[in-house]
Amino acid sequence: MNYPAGHSQPCARQIVSATRTTWNTQTMSFRFPGSDPTLWRAMSDAMIQSSLPFPARRGKVRDVYDLGESLLIVATDRISAFDCIMPNGIPDKGKILTALALFWFNRFDREFENHLISADILKYPPALRGFKDQIEGRSMLVKKASVVPIECVARGYLAGSGWKEYQQTQTTASSVEPRVCGIKLPPGLQQCEKLPTAIFTPATKEQTGHDENIDYDRMIQIVGAGLAETLRDRTLQLYTQAAEYAASKDVIIADTKFEFGQLPDGRLILIDEILTPDSSRFWPADKYAPGRDQESFDKQFVRNWLEKQPWNKTPPAPRLPDDVVTGTRARYVQAYEQLTGKTWQSASS
Repeated sequence: MNYPAGHSQPCARQIVSATRTTWNTQTMSFRFPGSDPTLWRAMSDAMIQSSLPFPARRGKVRDVYDLGESLLIVATDRISAFDCIMPNGIPDKGKILTALALFWFNRFDREFENHLISADILKYPPALRGFKDQIEGRSMLVKKASVVPIECVARGYLAGSGWKEYQQTQTTASSVEPRVCGIKLPPGLQQCEKLPTAIFTPATKEQTGHDENIDYDRMIQIVGAGLAETLRDRTLQLYTQAAEYAASKDVIIADTKFEFGQLPDGRLILIDEILTPDSSRFWPADKYAPGRDQESFDKQFVRNWLEKQPWNKTPPAPRLPDDVVTGTRARYVQAYEQLTGKTWQSASS
């Protein structure tokens, strides 16, 4: 994987003043502190951008540094929605994403090889030791791989763009069976309804603009029949295993996306992150009901707020208010704690 050289920029940090909230797992709501002064505090800095003296490329959330033999991926606290990066971040978001991805990598590493070399900064190259404040707890040293230009999406429930496409194809002509990415589905399904079986719905991986949902035949044209079949099978196998585990923790993984890369010897490995609130829809199982939007442990909370704003979904995006920042952080923490069984305080200490 060859990344273009880039100039490092000053690290932009942003103080996000927010109130401390209490998350109620029974009501799936937040208790704001009101007039109680003991519950007020200022949340930690949100790290909007890292700044290391290595060739870099910056995605919506991650800063990727080319170290020659390997890559360093730094998960910032940036948050994006509708392909736009918000001007302010979510404190600890990058650390939560990294910790949860590491949990899943460790859980599935025997069956699904991944790109992780280490997340222990003491095992990083010596040149990185001086940047502990920027990379500790939010970075991974990973293998270089040639990125497969396909977003591998598994859906177990009818939500998001899948629900929109289902509605469009169902109403186009009564004689045509509704479809999602070319896959026939039964008529009459409700929003967020569980599908008879999980489906694989690939998308193009675009460097700029929106990723585009495609059907399996189009995927074969892009990557070839053999690789397409392998990607589909591994995606559905991993999703199924993860969804079964999450169900035991009272979490529904409605859908998720994986990214794959190929090593020089041709081996296919998982890259980027897996099964985080940024790449998945996580729903509380005890609040699930088809036929409506679901309460969630992911950034749908941000999307819902943005949908109500007078914004045309093009940059610049509006600044997120403190209650949305606080609520989003709480949802990410809840996802981590419920899935891993660990408290975030001990995980991040």
